[in-house]
Amino acid sequence: MLNVQKIRKDFPILEKGVIYLDNTASSLTPEPVLQKMLEFYRKYRANVGRGVHSLSQKASEEYELARAKVVDFVNAKSETEIIMTRNTTEGINLVANSLNWKRGDKIVTSLIEHHSNFIPWIRLKNRCGVSLEIVKPKEPVVHGVLDPADFERAIDDRTKLVAITHASNILGTITPLKEITEIAHEHGAYVLVDGAQSVPHMKVDVQKMKCDFLAFSGHKMCGPTGSGVLYIQEELINDVEPLFVGGGTISDVGVDYYTLERSPMRFEAGTPSVAEAIGLGAAIDYLRKIGLEDIERHERELTKQIYKGFTVLPEVEVYGPEPKYRIGIMSFNVSDLNSHDVALALDVSANIMVRSGHHCAMPLTKNIIQKPGSVRASVYFYNTKAEVDKLVSTVREIAEKIAK
Repeated sequence: MLNVQKIRKDFPILEKGVIYLDNTASSLTPEPVLQKMLEFYRKYRANVGRGVHSLSQKASEEYELARAKVVDFVNAKSETEIIMTRNTTEGINLVANSLNWKRGDKIVTSLIEHHSNFIPWIRLKNRCGVSLEIVKPKEPVVHGVLDPADFERAIDDRTKLVAITHASNILGTITPLKEITEIAHEHGAYVLVDGAQSVPHMKVDVQKMKCDFLAFSGHKMCGPTGSGVLYIQEELINDVEPLFVGGGTISDVGVDYYTLERSPMRFEAGTPSVAEAIGLGAAIDYLRKIGLEDIERHERELTKQIYKGFTVLPEVEVYGPEPKYRIGIMSFNVSDLNSHDVALALDVSANIMVRSGHHCAMPLTKNIIQKPGSVRASVYFYNTKAEVDKLVSTVREIAEKIAK
């Protein structure tokens, strides 16, 4: 059982009375994470890598310790599989631009993807002549539930990659990864998982998932902006060409040749985001101390509360499945009101912070929601039942004004 009131003391921004329900876009950052980053700047601010002096040695030790924490957090086999990036988008683009694509290769993805797991595949289609097949949710499509049978039909022996989100950033829908991965591997295809919305909220085990790639962001899991991870299954390391080469990526260089370092160094060109990586490590410590199981349980209760409150309001249209099939994301519209107007009203009248618009998923918005955008409320472990009550009651007031 979470002691939410105690947890909230680690987030000074909440002391201002802000009701922060924009966690899908970016989470808040607790004091212990900020303090760990400041420790780097105050006590051992130096570059990592080959420095022999004590400050560089300490910075390098803390940087690699953060990587080790990521290994444990997602149950990777070793540090070799963990590449530090700036965010989920960078990790996905690294895969998209680093595999050896050939004309006739096929990519399978879905209609519920974030732009970061959609646009790179369109670009590859245009640049390299690969084919792209997009799987749509089963009826009712507004729930965003993907049927493994549709992937069975879409994936064939030409398929090189299946790129799929673990959870929709608009509908909250959890995808059937196990079944999709099994189908993909039967045809020799790689599986890339967009874990931006899952890793911060539930236990993710890459060995159990059997995915080949997993990308996620630190800023959505109490870490700093500019921190992220790409997991590459160790057997595939040599199949992925580094997107950038230069300082830190090589073991030997001559006037007409170079030899790459082993992983993960070969993928991390130049000076990395040292403070941000260390902050990500601190965020992992923080989440593990709270407990992913307790976080998931708490969010599920809040999600049920929002869903129950919204679905009894005739003017409110809720998108996505019932709570047991989703994470703590609730997108909705109030009658024909513009989603930005509703979001602004929630801010001005009740200090409630939500997101509005197409949420970087325009194909989903156009084809499933079929409106210019939606309002999205998303919870995290520091949110309370009282805050959710305030959200529901304020939306009810907005809806009642429309009804009049």
